[in-house]
Amino acid sequence: MTTLPAASPEALAVSQALCGRISQAIADAGGWIPFSHYMELALYAPSMGYYAAGSRKLGEAGDFITAPELTPLFGQCLARQLAELLPQTAGAVYEFGAGTGKLAIDLLRELEALNQLPAKYVILDLSPDLIDRQRDNIRAALPHLADRVEWASSLPDAIDGVVIGNELLDAMPCEMVFRDGNRQLRQRGVTVRDGALAYEDRDFADAALAELAAQLVPDIPRYETEISLTNRGFIATLAGALTRGAILLIDYGHAASEYYHPERSMGTLLGHYRHHTVQDPFYLPGLMDLTCHVDFSAVAQSGIDAGLDLIGYANQAQFLLNCGLTERLQRLDPNDVKTYLPVAKAAQRLLSPQEMGETFKVIGFGKGVSIDWLGFARGDRCYTL
Repeated sequence: MTTLPAASPEALAVSQALCGRISQAIADAGGWIPFSHYMELALYAPSMGYYAAGSRKLGEAGDFITAPELTPLFGQCLARQLAELLPQTAGAVYEFGAGTGKLAIDLLRELEALNQLPAKYVILDLSPDLIDRQRDNIRAALPHLADRVEWASSLPDAIDGVVIGNELLDAMPCEMVFRDGNRQLRQRGVTVRDGALAYEDRDFADAALAELAAQLVPDIPRYETEISLTNRGFIATLAGALTRGAILLIDYGHAASEYYHPERSMGTLLGHYRHHTVQDPFYLPGLMDLTCHVDFSAVAQSGIDAGLDLIGYANQAQFLLNCGLTERLQRLDPNDVKTYLPVAKAAQRLLSPQEMGETFKVIGFGKGVSIDWLGFARGDRCYTL
């Protein structure tokens, strides 16, 4: 059995305070809240939630590592796609959930080299701690471009440009549903039992969720899964704000046929704590990231219903290869082992089916721009959606 790293007394105090806040929310709601409400508090409660408090989240010293933190190759390849799209718009980039700012740095550096710098680079993030780190990191790495970067706390009324989100959708609160041993389908929520947070299943409180669950969840006993109404709403809202431009989202997930496969009976919800995977969503709330995989079929349909053009859907490996990752590697001297090997190792993680290459997907939407995108030029554009 793996022993998880101990939290500091200060961190434990924050988690305990958040548990009190969540317990009070449950009491105020009559003893039960939907799992999405719990997940929202665990991640975003002011000054206590995972993304609202000051703990280190990304990188080797944090809880997980993202593609931009792994290697500049990711941002360099993505920049080639942005360079193709930006001239077709007013020239702005909008990044949702920018982490430490590493992707912004890599994109701006490569776009400058391609002579396609955006007129402005707008970051939308809910984490005060990460926003401070983003400012410091961007100013240190690109002082001559720092003035192009802006921060916004809410979605602009109108967007004319390119929207990007890397590992954004998976961190949005999801609903949980459960079909019990009698094949009765119910909504999974959170209560307090014996002084601790615990699951409790109840009849659906949301008619729209009940309808979706009946359509998606296999009719087999003891089947647990997630449905993200938040993802659907976010895409619809984003589409309404996009007057012209492109939306590019990268995340781990599946098409609905795989997401709700009968053999995937335990769902996809996971916790990430200090580079360990945790199955218990109630482990140290506020100190652990909570995520669920993305249903890309739902994301695609939400965009189409909102009037967007679905440009393409590919695994991350195919998209990055289309955007020139191999050519990037070929520029390096393999005899320079000290330089070449770390880059090659990082590229392997980005491309390997056993690592990020297949699990991560890229989906692209457009409005008023060309449908011919570099990242989807080769390979099936909408395989298995």
